[in-house]
Amino acid sequence: MRIISGINKGRNLIDLGKGDPSASLRPTSDRVRESIFNVINSGKFGSKIENCYILDLFAGTGALGLEALSRGAKSVVFIDNGAQAIQFLKQNISICGVQNKAKIIKTDATKKLPKLSNRSFDTIFVDPPYGKGFGEQSLKILEECRLVNEETLIVLEEGHQINAIENFNISDCRRYGSSYAHFLTINKYQSGN
Repeated sequence: MRIISGINKGRNLIDLGKGDPSASLRPTSDRVRESIFNVINSGKFGSKIENCYILDLFAGTGALGLEALSRGAKSVVFIDNGAQAIQFLKQNISICGVQNKAKIIKTDATKKLPKLSNRSFDTIFVDPPYGKGFGEQSLKILEECRLVNEETLIVLEEGHQINAIENFNISDCRRYGSSYAHFLTINKYQSGN
């Protein structure tokens, strides 16, 4: 794994190979990560990385959030509840030298989240273990905790295509092998409730 673009372009991250199933770690491959950022930066969603506040749920090794920091994000809050993932994440943050822009919170993203920010996030990456419904559970938590607004872009990775999620609009979905990246926004009428 490596950073694809930006100030840390080419920097190698901790190598997990195909992942660590015992720790529920399945890093987003370089190719998939590059494709996701190409969609985000295509202009379809506006500016959602540079000078933005990012939330990385089920962060694992932190590759998505660290890519965002390399590309000019203001800060990233990384959330994961795995001890092994947190250790890898700390090492990768150190490798990239972004300790001053990264915050790690060890908690379960499918439960009520602690107060993370005084504002909603510009972009949220949700990359849970596939096939367990954790992604959709975490979207409900994000809504309840008011961490999203109608301008927030959410990128949800899953092992199958999702056609509808209550209170959210799926603006785009891309398939990358066995992974599907869904690009979501919250319904406008929901964000003010």
